[in-house]
Amino acid sequence: MTALSRLTGAAYGTHLTDQVALVAVPLVAALAFEASPQTIGVLVACQSSAHLLGSIPFGILVDQVRLRRLMIASSVLLLVGAAIATASILSGAIVGFGASITLAGFGTALFSLTALSIVPRVADSASLASANAAIEVPRALCSFAVPLVVGLAISGVPAWAIFATALLGAGLSLICTISLPEFEAAPKPAEPIFARILEGGRYVIGHGLLLPISLCSIFWNLAFAALIVALVPVIHGVYRFDPGVFGIAMAAFGAGAFAGTSLARRIADKIAPKHVLLFGPGSSVGAAACLLLIGEGSATAAFYLSFFVLGFGPSMWLIAQNSVRQLVSPPEMLGRINAVIQTAIYGVRPLGALLGGVIAGTLGPQSALAIVLASFAASFAVSLLSGLRRVESYASLERPTAYS
Repeated sequence: MTALSRLTGAAYGTHLTDQVALVAVPLVAALAFEASPQTIGVLVACQSSAHLLGSIPFGILVDQVRLRRLMIASSVLLLVGAAIATASILSGAIVGFGASITLAGFGTALFSLTALSIVPRVADSASLASANAAIEVPRALCSFAVPLVVGLAISGVPAWAIFATALLGAGLSLICTISLPEFEAAPKPAEPIFARILEGGRYVIGHGLLLPISLCSIFWNLAFAALIVALVPVIHGVYRFDPGVFGIAMAAFGAGAFAGTSLARRIADKIAPKHVLLFGPGSSVGAAACLLLIGEGSATAAFYLSFFVLGFGPSMWLIAQNSVRQLVSPPEMLGRINAVIQTAIYGVRPLGALLGGVIAGTLGPQSALAIVLASFAASFAVSLLSGLRRVESYASLERPTAYS
């Protein structure tokens, strides 16, 4: 097996565990612990807070610790987290359940940042986008399959069995990461930790491609977080759809992500990156506009199609921008640069959720959809008006000198 195939196997295990936690936590909290809505909110926040709190310190580690060790550590965190979650459900310990979700979230965050630094070590510029697509396929496939399976199984199997499945995914991740080769570590920096973080932030802000990638991601995630919060009142109060269409819409989003990732893998070396970098956020604008046009009595097919498009285009964009990030960032700073961008993304999600809830509650659900459309449009405008529209090929982005 090649290093890329082992990394892809680890991605399948990691994202299986991550998606089980993402989808099953609110269901298990309600069914197994009879938790209040406020408690469910806290448990859901535990997973995302791990990404927010862990990205910067993990980014520093990625730049100075051997990557194989970090991948193994990420799998161990997932494994221990899933094991504690299963035991907590069996024993009725809700505090332990929340702690386990946070621990598993740290494992996923560490895996994602480390994988972004490994891919450029195992693929050249010509095959980089295809390699990034290969490790994104597991995320996309799990985001489609896991919600469907959990939704069908949650009423027919014990809650602990759901997280036992997550335990198997973490075990697969550990087996694959142990078999990864060693990668040369960067020289130990002499600068203080805070100075190294600032260095990564300054590099992002001062770069003609990394800054628009960051801004595009921030506006998109702000819009998507607001959309998810506004969806329930929109479905109930505006569309008059059955509440169950929410779950189907999320599955349609996952199906779109899987389709987009699969297509990106096939055409990565056949299409100019600029087209994908514009299509991703541009397609989101079209999907959001469609959601505004849907009204009472409309067919649910248009609703599902909008979510399919929201998964399809941005998944292709994610692969393209990951490749650009890897090519234009100095290898010794790649972990910190990715960490800065990830922290901005996870930091804006709670803001988007708050914004969507406040606007939907005060001005109405359709006003929240209008804000979503405006934020998606801002994401597209950043790409359209920046150097991203001029990226003709990955080969044209000179890879910085590797470690000596």
